[in-house]
This record gives sequence, structure tokens and C-alpha cells, in this order.
Amino acid sequence: METKRAVVSVVGKDQIGIIAKVTSILASNEVNILDISQTILQDFFTMMMIVDVSNISSLEDLQAQLNELGEKLGLTIHVQLEEIFRAMHRI
Repeated sequence: METKRAVVSVVGKDQIGIIAKVTSILASNEVNILDISQTILQDFFTMMMIVDVSNISSLEDLQAQLNELGEKLGLTIHVQLEEIFRAMHRI
């Protein structure tokens, strides 16, 4: 089976538990993290992940769960299929 990959981006004010809460939602949806990068610029938290979404039926449901978390924590969280992300960011 071919791996279906997506890009997850998280941006917002730094606070305790962001990584734990985001990755908990991913794990509960059987999404495996393939690569992760996070940094804090002054007090802004940024994280990018490449994830395997081969086991989920609806990327929209996952985005809805991440939106709900984002609203609670004041974060912007997006999930996008890798090929769409690449097409949108082609130079």
C-alpha cells in the first residue's frame, strides 16, 4: 500500500502542551508522524510535521478536530495533502 502523506502546520503563541495535544489527536486518528520540526521565535510557536494519513478515511474530520483544538488554544492548525502543499508552494 502506498503511503499517503500530509503536511500539518501549527502556529500561535507558545504555551505548555501544544505538541502533546496536537500529537494526541493525530494518534487517536491513527496518523503516524514521519518528520517533525518545531521552533519558538520570541514567544511564537511554529511546528511543521509530515504525517502518514493512509489509515484515515476523512482528512476533513481530522481538520475539524484540529480546528476545535486550535480555537481552544488560540492556534492556527492546518492539515493538507502533501501533493497539494507542494503544488501551492512551487516556485
